[in-house]
Amino acid sequence: MCLAVPMRVDGVEGYMARCSAKGVERDVNLFLIQDEPLEVGDHVLVHVGYAIQKVSAEDAGSTWALFDELLATEGE
Repeated sequence: MCLAVPMRVDGVEGYMARCSAKGVERDVNLFLIQDEPLEVGDHVLVHVGYAIQKVSAEDAGSTWALFDELLATEGE
């Protein structure tokens, strides 16, 4: 199973973006979505260092809410 994590775009330089989520920052390759216009503040799904899809802020927030819910039940 593969997992993509939503991250906020904090900066864009060519085919690379600096993205963050939950206090973690990563350099993300934008090559796979190079035809999608991105600006600081946009959200992308990141899988193994590559942005694979642009998503809305609402979808990113909903996804993190689900992840948080799953992690909260981990020890049960």
